[in-house]
Parts: sequence; C-alpha cells; structure tokens
Amino acid sequence: MEILKSVGLFIQNQIFAMRWMDALIKNLLSSLGIDLDTWYGGGLAFFIYDTIKIFILLSVLIFVISYIQSFFPPERTKKILSRFHGIGANIIAALLGTVTPFCSCSSIPIFIGFTSAGLPVGVTFSFLISSPLVDLGSLVLLASIFGWKVAIAYVVVGLILAVIGGTLIEKFGMEKYVEDFIKGASSVDIESPTLTVSERLKYSREQVWATVKKVAPYIFIGVGIGAVIHNVIPAEFVESALGRDNVFSVVIATVLGIPMYADIFGTIPIAEALLSKGAGLGTVLSFMMGVTALSLPSMIMIKKAVKPKLLAVFIGIVTVGIIIIGYLFNATQSLLV
Repeated sequence: MEILKSVGLFIQNQIFAMRWMDALIKNLLSSLGIDLDTWYGGGLAFFIYDTIKIFILLSVLIFVISYIQSFFPPERTKKILSRFHGIGANIIAALLGTVTPFCSCSSIPIFIGFTSAGLPVGVTFSFLISSPLVDLGSLVLLASIFGWKVAIAYVVVGLILAVIGGTLIEKFGMEKYVEDFIKGASSVDIESPTLTVSERLKYSREQVWATVKKVAPYIFIGVGIGAVIHNVIPAEFVESALGRDNVFSVVIATVLGIPMYADIFGTIPIAEALLSKGAGLGTVLSFMMGVTALSLPSMIMIKKAVKPKLLAVFIGIVTVGIIIIGYLFNATQSLLV
C-alpha cells in the first residue's frame, strides 16, 4: 500500500505538477543572482514555471483529447444523443461535453446545431454547461495543482450541475423560448468520413496548434495575475475577502468571474495563487466556474440563439448551482486538500 501511495505521489508531484522543473527554474534564477525572496524574483519564478508547465500539459492534453474527439464529430454526437430520452439523454450529453471544445464560445455553435436538429433543449443545455466546465483537460490540469481528489470531485459536481441544469430547463418548458430561426433551420445529415490513423494524428496536431494560439493570451494574462497575487498581494487581504470565514466569499468570487472571458487554462493559475494566499477552495473553484461557464461574451453569443427568458433561467440555474458547489467545497476543504 505504501508503495502505491509513493508511486501516486511521484506521478502527482513530478509528472503532473512538474516540481522538478520548479526547483530547476529557481536554481537557475538564483545562479543568475536573482533573489527569490523579493516580490519580483518570486513572481518571475512563478510566471516561468507555471507558463511552461501549463503549455506542456495543454499541448499533450489537446493532442490526446483531439484524437478522441476525432471519433465523435458533431454528426455522430447528434446521432448518439438522439437515441436517448429523459434524464439519460442529459447524462450522455453532459458526458459527451467532456470530449468537446475547450471553451463555451467554441461549444455554442455545436449547441445551436444540436438544437436546430431537433434535440430537446434541456439535453443541449446539459451539453453546453458541461463542455467548458469539465473537459478531460481540466481534470488533469486541476490534478496537477490541487490533487486528484479535488480534480475528480470538481468534474463530478460539474457533471451533476450540467445534468440538473438541463433537466430543469426541460421541466420548465423552455423549448418555446428558442429563437425561431434556430428551430426552423434545416438540418442536413452529412456522413462523416472514416479517418485513418495518420489523418487522426494530423487532425490532433492541427488542433494543438490552433488551440494553443487561441488560448495563449489568456494563459499569459492568467499566470501574470497569479504571479502578482502570489508575490505582491498580502495573504491577510485575500483571506479576509475570499477566505472560508467570509460567508459572502463564494458569491463575490462567482460574480467577479462572470464578466470575464477566459478558458479554464487561464483561470487555474489565478485559482492556484488565491488558494495559496488563504482563499477558500470552493471560492476559487466558483470563480473558475463563473469565468468558464457564464462569461459575458458567451452569454452574448447565446442570446442570439435563445430568448431573454430562457437565457435568464439558464444564468440563474448555473449561478445558483455554482454558488452551492462553492459552499460545498469550502465545507469539505479539509477532506480534499
């Protein structure tokens, strides 16, 4: 048992978290005469380490997940979803959301295609909630920073939120609040060609390059903000504003996250820095969920496809769900971290 635990810790710390690289970067900066105890020295070490680590993990994860995605083009996904009904369809939609695009703005065109094809609106919303929140990449990245218990718990509650959110939208009879041009759009089924292994590998490489180019600015900004939080902002300030003892910390974090636009790769460095400064686990996860699931640009895109009442119900359900999840993680933080 001890051997398995040691192997698990090695994988967690040296492969996913890349602690060896953290030590290497700090030794290199020290040899160049940079004092790591200063705010700029510590911030520089944080920025270099987190940036390189995230880009390495991101590239590997996108390649693997894109290879899996090549087996699930939108046409096949739509056919799979059409075979299920009731809450079973919501569960499958949420699970399929884990192997689709890495941000909500990328998922919205697929959501519109599913809706125009006649899939129930609750099912398509389960997909839309799940896709930016709990893709497989977020599982590994979260594990690299917070550990596997937190990462798995995050994915599980994210899937539950997607299933419940979509089911409630269906139960509320929100189908009539989809814009008419979406419901009236013709759906043409085009059989996706069967790809060879070399074509799937080529597709995966192209997705790595395209996704890295798209998310790179958010990663640099997120790591930069994280470095400032980690090395400049006093821990007392963060703890008083976002610590578990502040009953409003989860609500504040969720509301602060909503106007922003980034994907989970850009928010993780900020969450990491906030947690190290005393913010509650549920508080930082609520911030991440608010940014990825309810960003203002994403809501503007969704508004073009649905009427205001459905948009308001969607935002309300997801916001309440995120807040509940945040308080749940804060209450169980000692068991997870």
